[in-house]
Amino acid sequence: MRQLVFVEPRRLEWREVCAPRVEAADQAIVRPLAVTRCDLDLYIATGLFPMKGPFAFGHEIAGEVVDIGDEVTSVAPGDRVIVPFQINCGSCRMCRRGLTNSCRSVPAYSAYGLAPSSGREWGGGLSDLVLVPYADAMLVAVPDCISLPAAAAISDNATDGFRTVAKPLSDQPGSDILIVGGLAQSVGLFAVQAARGLGARRVVYRDYDVARLTMAKALGAEVVETVYSPDLRADERFPIVVEAGGVPDSLIFSLRSTEPCGVCTGVSAGVGGMAKVPLRQMYMKGITYTVGRVHARGCMNEVLDNARRGRIKPDKVISREVPFSEAADAMTDSDIKLVFLSD
Repeated sequence: MRQLVFVEPRRLEWREVCAPRVEAADQAIVRPLAVTRCDLDLYIATGLFPMKGPFAFGHEIAGEVVDIGDEVTSVAPGDRVIVPFQINCGSCRMCRRGLTNSCRSVPAYSAYGLAPSSGREWGGGLSDLVLVPYADAMLVAVPDCISLPAAAAISDNATDGFRTVAKPLSDQPGSDILIVGGLAQSVGLFAVQAARGLGARRVVYRDYDVARLTMAKALGAEVVETVYSPDLRADERFPIVVEAGGVPDSLIFSLRSTEPCGVCTGVSAGVGGMAKVPLRQMYMKGITYTVGRVHARGCMNEVLDNARRGRIKPDKVISREVPFSEAADAMTDSDIKLVFLSD
C-alpha cells in the first residue's frame, strides 16, 4: 500500500509499504478517507519542531472500517469512524479514569504519525490503511450529521480546543474568555468556537495573523491584533484564558491577562524546551496554570455530543481541501487547517 513518509524538513514522500492486517481479535483495519493537518504537523514538516525521519505522517483520521477481529463488537466493516490520534487500550488504570493520553498498555506518548516521540511506528493517517490495536476502546462512530473532515479534526485539534474552555466554563458559567492565538493556530480557533457554543458571555481573540483574526471574528470573537513581546502589558484580565500562542512572550502575556484566582490553559509547550514563568506573581494572584496533551478519546464523546447539537461546527475552521495525492507538496502550506481527502 502507499504511505506518506516524513523524510526530513520540507521533504515528504509517498512510499510503498506492507499493508497492515488484523493479527489479534481486538484489532481493526480502517481506510482513512479524511485526514486533517494537525497544527504540529505543519511545524514538523517545515522543521520548526525538529523530528528525525523517516516515519509515517498524519494523525487526525476519519475513515471506513474494512476489517475487524473476532472480538470486536462496537464497529463493523463499512462503518464511518473517528480514529483518536493517541493509542489507548481503554482498560488500564489511566484509561478507566479518562486519561487516555497516558495509557499504560503501550509505550509513553504512543500515537499515529509521531513515531519519534511514540517510541515505535504505529503508522500514519496519510496511508491506504491503518491498524487500530484496541478497536472497541478507540473507534468512535461518526454520526450522519457530521462530515468526515469535521470528524477527522475531532480526533485531535478540535477536541483539544474544546477541552480548554469546557471545564472552566462548567465551573464558571457565562464567563468572559481570552484566547491568545498563534502557533497552535487551529486549536485556538476551535477554542473560540467552543467558547461561543458553550455560552461564554464574551470571547476575545488576540493574534498577529490577519487570516486567523478574520476567522476568529467570523466565529464570533472580538479580535485584537497583537504582536507579543516581553514587555506587553495586559490591558484587561479574564477569569479564563487559553494560551495557544506557543512562544514564551505569548505565555507571559496570557498569565498577565489572567485575573486573580483565574485559570490559564496552555495547549502546547511551544517550540522550545524551556520557558520562564512569573511564579511569584502567579502565587500572589492565585492563578491556576495547566498545560498538557489532550486526552483525545477521553474527551471525544462530549465533543461529538456538542457537534451533534450544533454548538460547534469543526468544518468552519477548515480552510482548504486537498487530495491525498497532493499532500506531500501541500503539507508546508501556511493555511490554517488543511483536510486531505482520499483520491
